[in-house]
Amino acid sequence: MRTYGCQMNVHDSERLSGLLEDAGYARAAEDTTADIVVFNTCAVRENADNRLYGNLGHLRPVKDANPGMQIAVGGCLAQKDRGEITRRAPWVDVVFGTHNIGSLPTLLERARVQREAQVEIAESLEHFPSTLPSRRESAYAAWVSISVGCNNTCTFCIVPALRGKEQDRRPGDVLAEVRALVDEGVSEVTLLGQNVNAYGSGFGDRQAFSKLLRACGGVEGLERVRFTSPHPRDFTDDVIEAMAETPNVMPQLHMPLQSGSSKVLKDMRRSYRQERFLSIVEKVRAAMPHAAITTDIIVGFPGETEEDFQETLHVVREARFAMAFTFQYSKRPGTPAATMDGQVPPEVVKDRYQRLVDLQDRISWEENQKLVGREVELLVSEGGGKKDGEHRRLSGRAPDNRLVHFAVGDGEEPRPGDTVTVEVTYAAPHHLVADSGVRSLRRTRAGDAWAARNGRPVPERRPEVLLGMPALGVPAEQPAAAGGCCET
Repeated sequence: MRTYGCQMNVHDSERLSGLLEDAGYARAAEDTTADIVVFNTCAVRENADNRLYGNLGHLRPVKDANPGMQIAVGGCLAQKDRGEITRRAPWVDVVFGTHNIGSLPTLLERARVQREAQVEIAESLEHFPSTLPSRRESAYAAWVSISVGCNNTCTFCIVPALRGKEQDRRPGDVLAEVRALVDEGVSEVTLLGQNVNAYGSGFGDRQAFSKLLRACGGVEGLERVRFTSPHPRDFTDDVIEAMAETPNVMPQLHMPLQSGSSKVLKDMRRSYRQERFLSIVEKVRAAMPHAAITTDIIVGFPGETEEDFQETLHVVREARFAMAFTFQYSKRPGTPAATMDGQVPPEVVKDRYQRLVDLQDRISWEENQKLVGREVELLVSEGGGKKDGEHRRLSGRAPDNRLVHFAVGDGEEPRPGDTVTVEVTYAAPHHLVADSGVRSLRRTRAGDAWAARNGRPVPERRPEVLLGMPALGVPAEQPAAAGGCCET
């Protein structure tokens, strides 16, 4: 399984893996030739096309040497290109779209029996992805989709045409999935949607998202809640209040800016302006002073002048993002922006992009340096360890989602899913280092779940026993019971 693009695609790939395993397939070992290769594609940027067709070209001699191999292409690029994929790469067996990922096992079998490529692109969603089986990539952290599709009409974006109109899940279904995941050992969930804070528009509740965050706060055993990605247009004060008042909702926000110029935002058909974006940042910081805010920014949108670009730099300086995902504008056929006047010359785009990256790297470094000397609690991650000759390091994520590489001593074996407390000793623009040792280690059910999945021993957990002398005399008066409520 090879995945390109956003977190929605990553989550879809978990569903595709689950479907194939449910149909009797097993994941191929890294050093073997797979019987089935699935590409789950993205269509947001031009290089996604190039990467797919390049990889398909590399696979052709492999398939020629293994005639029984099957190649499937799904996702946004498949939804867009459809039959063009089998025309350019006739050795592909199956092409399926974003709306019918559940059809993959059937299409593979049909292609095998009929000995010809199967191209099936549904125009509307057949099944909400979360109703399909899943092969989760992580035992301790999970994506939970609360909506699919997008109702926005950004002039640079092709996603609404490929993912369709927004469809929301009922809150009870979302919470049932969250509880089931926690029962399996998951300690962190990320709520997913193309426009996650517009959740509830489908069933007429404008505060549905803030209510969902608060409801997640009541799920016993759920330690961390995140969400991505919100749209500034729909970011309301009740969401900020829910973030600040719900202990397991993490002090972290990823909110796309795209441009700091109100003129460019209007051309992008982004229904907010610079002042609105900065006011949200100010409110979030007032409610959660230590929150880490990250963003997406596009440089070189058609018609962007140097003055417009300076407005973007101004917002970056004011917002002081912990990190920014920066992109050079990529013309996508079928979007209004592709035919706009004022296409910015590539050399100008490249220059502006580098200036933006330099500024953001400096700000990220300055913000990270403020954490040196502080203790942070990390959720230990799987992989991504930073090792060298002097230190044995693992990696983890702080509550604000900053990446921290931390040193462990001999005999210390934190597992992915466990939590450790460390002191930050060094800051770089894109990560922190904690080389002063693990101050405390907490073994968790999430760590047990990781161990069980990977064939490691899981220690037996005994119920806690409180030791101490019983009190003498009349029992202390107990507070009156609070009134209950029913969840619907």
